[in-house]
Amino acid sequence: MTINDIGPRPNAFDIEEATRRNENYRSVVWTGKYLQVTLMSIPVGKSIGLEVHQDTDQFLRLDAGQGRAVMRPAKDRLDFEQNVSDGWSVQVPAGTWHDVINTGDEPLRLYAIYAPVHHAPGITQGTSDKAEQDEATGKDEPPAWTVQPEDSAPDEHAN
Repeated sequence: MTINDIGPRPNAFDIEEATRRNENYRSVVWTGKYLQVTLMSIPVGKSIGLEVHQDTDQFLRLDAGQGRAVMRPAKDRLDFEQNVSDGWSVQVPAGTWHDVINTGDEPLRLYAIYAPVHHAPGITQGTSDKAEQDEATGKDEPPAWTVQPEDSAPDEHAN
């Protein structure tokens, strides 16, 4: 199943099927003016990576595998921890440090909805290293036609 990001035009697809079939760390499948949908696959023993989006709310839904969601108001203070699996959702408020760790024995398949838009439309990143490289080189930036907060703070990663 191939899904092309058609930008801010009406679209419909089987998101559960697409999520379960996605083998890339991140695939952006729809970019609107105000929000974005991405598919993710996290390898066994790996994670999304501890990060914070100061101006971006995030909704995650798991469609395969199992993991642990952690969130905190500060990088070094864990306030929330929840085991999650197929069917679970995780809501991440803007400004919250968060991570989802694959604790199972198969890839963790999930989709993420960002508001506002967070990534380049249609970008596919096979690995988290490729995603970090694209971010560092400016290849993974939201398009100018999306609505972004004024004076937006950059994302932070706990590396």
